Amino acid sequence: MKIGAQFFTIRDFCRDLNGLDESMKKVADIGYKHIQLSGVCGYEADWMADRLKAYGLEANITHFSYDRIVKDTDATIAFHDTMGCKYIGIGSNPRGVHPEGLAAMASEVKPILGKIIASGHKFMYHNHHMEFARFEGKTFLDLLCETFTPEECGVTLDTYWVQAGGADPAQWLRRLDGRVNCVHFKDMVFSPADGAVRMAAIGDGNMNYPEILKACEDAHVEYAFVEQDNCYDMDPFVALKRSYEYLHAQGLE
Repeated sequence: MKIGAQFFTIRDFCRDLNGLDESMKKVADIGYKHIQLSGVCGYEADWMADRLKAYGLEANITHFSYDRIVKDTDATIAFHDTMGCKYIGIGSNPRGVHPEGLAAMASEVKPILGKIIASGHKFMYHNHHMEFARFEGKTFLDLLCETFTPEECGVTLDTYWVQAGGADPAQWLRRLDGRVNCVHFKDMVFSPADGAVRMAAIGDGNMNYPEILKACEDAHVEYAFVEQDNCYDMDPFVALKRSYEYLHAQGLE
């Protein structure tokens, strides 16, 4: 399993191409070799391919426009091909995280999945805590897996949001073996400063990351992307570095 940086963490520094370029260099200087492109400014695939090469980075997954994926599938595939990016992801279900929304998404996505699969790419769905709401005893994530085969739809399992939804990240990783090619890592801690649960750099919180890492190996995860949506008073690049150092110390590259 390889460590990556989810650029949503540093989105505020990537509002234009200069900022995105500088952020790519900073992430590479930390030691990251893999990134997920999400929450950043618009960019051309050729430009991104050139910048990735310049900094020795690989973009392995995106959070891409749902409308572009569905309505302009060929161009979406070509865009990802140019960057050498295998996984085409969405951050949530724009049609709603409930059975009706899932049915609507399936009706739009199913017809284009053949093209995505044939091109060597894979469609990926990212969860939050809402996916652990239950509908007649089944979570939304259960229903998603019943609707799509592992080849049709992978799950970028966000371990923090699994725990926030009241579920066990390690258990879900093992359940989703074959779907969890990519995952998101962030830690969870209680903050006395505001009396609330906060996101934290990996190793700075209370989640059972030794067990999560074992479960990732069992589930054949390829890439673990560090994503800290909110870094509070910590510089996001410092947060990415702390997480990288923790994971690197566990033997990940």
